[in-house]
Amino acid sequence: MEVQLNGQDYIQLNNLLKALSLVGTGGEAKMRILDGEAFLNGEVCEVIRKKLYPGDVIEFSGEEIIIKE
Repeated sequence: MEVQLNGQDYIQLNNLLKALSLVGTGGEAKMRILDGEAFLNGEVCEVIRKKLYPGDVIEFSGEEIIIKE
């Protein structure tokens, strides 16, 4: 799946998961990120508000998400 930033410089990891309905709430996003369920460019990412930029690849809950400009 690809996500367009639509003029934004970045999107935060927790907001991305909420926007794509991969989590129900911000609290769920926080807990699942802290539990090591999110991968950024192939490595576990436990930073809740990690800034994601074009070219970043996120894996979460069986989904691969590519950030586009």
